[in-house]
Amino acid sequence: MDLPTPPWPGSLTDVAGLAVGHHTDTRRPTGCTVVLCPDGAVAGVDVRGAAPGTRECDLLVPENTVQQVHALLLSGGSAFGLDAATGVVRWLEARGHGLPVGPARVPIVPAAVLFDLWLGDGRIRPDAAAGEAACDAAHRGPVAQGNVGAGTGATVGKLFGPAHAMKGGLGSAAITVRGVTVAALVALNPVGDVRHPVSGALLAGARGPDGGLRDSVARLCAGDWPPALLAGSHTTLAVVATDAVLDKPLARRVATMGHDGLARTIAPLHTPFDGDVVFALGTGRSGQRIDGAVLGTLGAEVLARAVHNAVWMAESLQGLPGARELAARRQSGP
Repeated sequence: MDLPTPPWPGSLTDVAGLAVGHHTDTRRPTGCTVVLCPDGAVAGVDVRGAAPGTRECDLLVPENTVQQVHALLLSGGSAFGLDAATGVVRWLEARGHGLPVGPARVPIVPAAVLFDLWLGDGRIRPDAAAGEAACDAAHRGPVAQGNVGAGTGATVGKLFGPAHAMKGGLGSAAITVRGVTVAALVALNPVGDVRHPVSGALLAGARGPDGGLRDSVARLCAGDWPPALLAGSHTTLAVVATDAVLDKPLARRVATMGHDGLARTIAPLHTPFDGDVVFALGTGRSGQRIDGAVLGTLGAEVLARAVHNAVWMAESLQGLPGARELAARRQSGP
């Protein structure tokens, strides 16, 4: 197999008005990632996985009152990891950011979690202190990728059990077209395999007894069906962001079309075992209003690139190989 394209350029912080911070736990592979927009950004969400773990996503429904958010949080730790959002809220409140509500400012921080309790001591998971630490680490420079933040304990290719999996991770990419920037960030932890967004080559996924990739979908079509899996024990989380001007209905549409980027690179996707969530953010800093079809198409494209970057930048961990290591092994032969 030829080596895939090197990681695509850009990251979520190419969008003016956004900062990204990671907290990576050193005690076991887990962590969280925050996207800060303290001045407010229009947001939408589309939840497609059948086993989601979320907080405050109902606020993002277009007909509901709140118009802007002040941060988004992606976290490991399954439902326990939702505690990290409390730390983000505290951090923002201490700095005077939030929605004015009577005598208080209430930071709006939607959050979503993935399951990474397979690796190490599952009693260790992101908490409020981890959320605050991620905010402290937030900056507007290039986003660290791979085994960091919410991608620290992420794995891919678990349809035939976690023992056959590979390492997932966190990825980001961006594109600027005619003065508008569209970017994506993903914490990649699906039950399915991952393919190159252009060539379709299998990059990472379920491995066979020889350690090579086996193509989960092809195995299903051949009648090789998996053992029973645990619902909610996987999940891919993503953010598509732009400096174009959005309203809430358009933000929702961008989030919906963002799932096309996941479908281009992950199979199977949106299973009963995944809690897949795509958020969309619009800072409006470019001042430009873009046709929704164009914006959604660009969002899906950069999200597909971010998925590639997530597996390509992931490093082997606890016996689970990363995509680069496996590709290098295949090139070098026996």
